[in-house]
Amino acid sequence: MNSDTVSVERLIDATPARIFAELADAGKHQGFDGSGTVRGTKSPSRPLSLGTRFGMSMKMGVAYTTANTVVEYGQDMLIAWQTKGLGGLVGGRIWRYELTPTDGGTLVRETWDVSKDRQKFILKHSSFPEQTRKNMEKSLDRLAKVVA
Repeated sequence: MNSDTVSVERLIDATPARIFAELADAGKHQGFDGSGTVRGTKSPSRPLSLGTRFGMSMKMGVAYTTANTVVEYGQDMLIAWQTKGLGGLVGGRIWRYELTPTDGGTLVRETWDVSKDRQKFILKHSSFPEQTRKNMEKSLDRLAKVVA
């Protein structure tokens, strides 16, 4: 991994508004998560907007929780949240979704950004970037099915 980001793209046959509705509801993330780690929200889901904080139950071998904050937001165009754990001692990566309307649907770009992650060096020099790329491809495939 030479840069601080890994991105994947997929053309999805749905409007940006339909896709954004799934992305902006943390309670729906388990339905399209391609990594198999998302277990659900820590509290009742509500629409996400800039500054919204939400917790997620996760499992990667062992169960854990994350604290997330929406750090970028553009209705039906862009949403990104920063994920931290253990009271902010770990994490800081950003998950970003950019939606561009095109002929035939919406081009969706998902990006994993570790530029602000406390474990950036370890993440960049491990198998995480390639595994994350594969998981994001699965996520976009699953998202396409959810919004069909």
